[in-house]
Amino acid sequence: MDPRWVQAGDDPVNAALEQAVVRVIETMREKLGERLTVDDMARAAMFSKFHFSRVFQRITGVSPGRFLSAMRLQEAKRLLLTTSLSITEITYLVGYSSVGTFSTRFKEAVGLSPTEYRRLDGFTSTIPRDRRRRGPVAPCATVAGHVRPPEEGSVGPVFIGLFPDWIPQGAPVSCTVLRSPGPYELDRVPPGTWHVLAHAMPPGLERAVDPGEEPLIVGANGPITIRSGTGLRRADLRLRPMRVLDPPVLMALYDVRVEALDG
Repeated sequence: MDPRWVQAGDDPVNAALEQAVVRVIETMREKLGERLTVDDMARAAMFSKFHFSRVFQRITGVSPGRFLSAMRLQEAKRLLLTTSLSITEITYLVGYSSVGTFSTRFKEAVGLSPTEYRRLDGFTSTIPRDRRRRGPVAPCATVAGHVRPPEEGSVGPVFIGLFPDWIPQGAPVSCTVLRSPGPYELDRVPPGTWHVLAHAMPPGLERAVDPGEEPLIVGANGPITIRSGTGLRRADLRLRPMRVLDPPVLMALYDVRVEALDG
């Protein structure tokens, strides 16, 4: 089950926990360039350190440290596209002390180097698959399902990828792009535990907005476990507007003008 689909509803306990996590995320955003420890975050949430880490993981799907790292890289994406700041300046603004470390982590997460990301205006024409996770003779399965549109509004093309956790980053082990919500199929899925993650934008905005500030629509299903001998595994998704509690989408957005995936 995707923890990010859990809604507080009328439960005052869940509502209070979500509000505490939102306070921490706001603190992260305000202090992206500063050293921020788990103790600092726990104080912002007004929880003990160990209770805070468990709650944050349950609400967002990832640890506080990973969420902060993702926010730093997302801010770097925004600065690359909206300012003329040098990569060195951006490195320090988002909390890195080494340009080399920043550039390496940016490329691992986004799929493009900072220079390439800026030159391509934040979009990529190809999405390579991560073949490192697949052994030379590992049997492969298929993950298939149906992507349902959000309850209100419509969406343009939908990217769907299979990732090792709740953050859409790096190269997926399998992926596809749908012209609109509907049935999908991900092939050549290796054994392991995966998360099906989707993102899209409202029609007409695919190239009209800053990819660092896009009004993303997201969906998720997982974790799902693929074992040797698994043939077909179903995983349906419902799209919804992205929330503050969702980890950022770090991979470069797919350029929907180009119908090409690196297979």
